[in-house]
Amino acid sequence: MSLNTNERLQEALSLAIEDRSTGYQDLVSNANVLLAIMKSKGMWKPFEGPTIRERLLYNESGTYTRYSGYQFLNPKPAELVNDAEFTPKMAAVSVVLSMEEILQNSGSTAQLLNIMETHLEAAETELEDRFVEDLHSNGTADGGRQIGGLQLAIPTDPTTGTYGGISRADNAIWRPSAYDADTFSWDQTSATQVTSASIKPMYNQIVIERSRGKTGPDLILAAQEHYGAYMAATEAIQRISDGGGMAAKLGFPALKFYGAGKSMDVVLEGGIGSAMPSDTTYFMATDHICFRYHKDRNFSKFGGKQTPVNQDAVVQHIGFYGELTLKNPLHMAKLYDSDTAS
Repeated sequence: MSLNTNERLQEALSLAIEDRSTGYQDLVSNANVLLAIMKSKGMWKPFEGPTIRERLLYNESGTYTRYSGYQFLNPKPAELVNDAEFTPKMAAVSVVLSMEEILQNSGSTAQLLNIMETHLEAAETELEDRFVEDLHSNGTADGGRQIGGLQLAIPTDPTTGTYGGISRADNAIWRPSAYDADTFSWDQTSATQVTSASIKPMYNQIVIERSRGKTGPDLILAAQEHYGAYMAATEAIQRISDGGGMAAKLGFPALKFYGAGKSMDVVLEGGIGSAMPSDTTYFMATDHICFRYHKDRNFSKFGGKQTPVNQDAVVQHIGFYGELTLKNPLHMAKLYDSDTAS
């Protein structure tokens, strides 16, 4: 029996999306290594309410006292925690079928399902690509309705601006680090460019400076220029890849960084259509970055079956409501080259 009426088509389209909608979060998370690692570590978390709050332990009690005998101790109240507050953002893609397309494919169930599949795949690809673009954004697109991506979370100048409602200028503890290869005073190299000879010493120093104890960067995201330099630096070493790394386990190709007493993946974050800034590397502490989503809008369909009042078509929306958040910027860093020519 052909599905050749508007009502039956709407039902079929809705059911087709329903069958796939439970996998949209996985679809998006698996499109990018950082998102996939965050998801695997449980760093995709729901929120409720008008804003997203991240609880921060930002202070010490100041009561540590060395003493002997009857010497007084130092009990005193102290504010130890505060909240960073983020405004969630909304985005969606729409699956649209015109009635002309429906009628042209209404001769059999197979034909109609085939055109649905084409439109669903197009919407899913768009959802993946645009969200990964937003992951690298500074949050200013469309009048600030874009999520605040890595360019906002780990900016080139971390001493200015406000992030999560907290001033970076006034709170050094709320700043990631930024290293300009051209001007930074490197300990292990005198180079002013990122090359195959300088990239390993630069990576070593950044990882050392942004680590304390077990906490520090555990993933390196490299633009194609930096990835190429690191690949050239390790070509003479037989074991430059490691099938046991987190990125490899999630299906992403990666090189291995061994340095500063640590081992972590170096992943190509550039490539065709990437919004990753050129000549840039991010050093991520993946236990301290989250994607917070509303429990009722988690890359899911919404709005029900819709037929525009002035168009002969059927529409279904898929989207999210949430924001990218950092909880401990001190262990994050950015390496960039302000002058690649010298």
